[in-house]
Amino acid sequence: MDSADKKYLQLIGNNIRRIRENKTLSQFQLATECELSKNQIGRIERAEIATTITTLKRIADVLSVRVEDLIAEATTEA
Repeated sequence: MDSADKKYLQLIGNNIRRIRENKTLSQFQLATECELSKNQIGRIERAEIATTITTLKRIADVLSVRVEDLIAEATTEA
């Protein structure tokens, strides 16, 4: 995996973690709702593994956000 890929996976993982924590969900709760393992959610959040669009869609649905929100660059509001 090259550094650009790793950076993108980190962006996705950070977005998932931030949204999950804002909704006061644990990794276990998110994993259960997505029918994934807690370990898999943790590895996605830590950018240790790439995931499929299908899995991102399941995560987005449980978090009540769009897939685009999981892959978007962070923006700051002025």
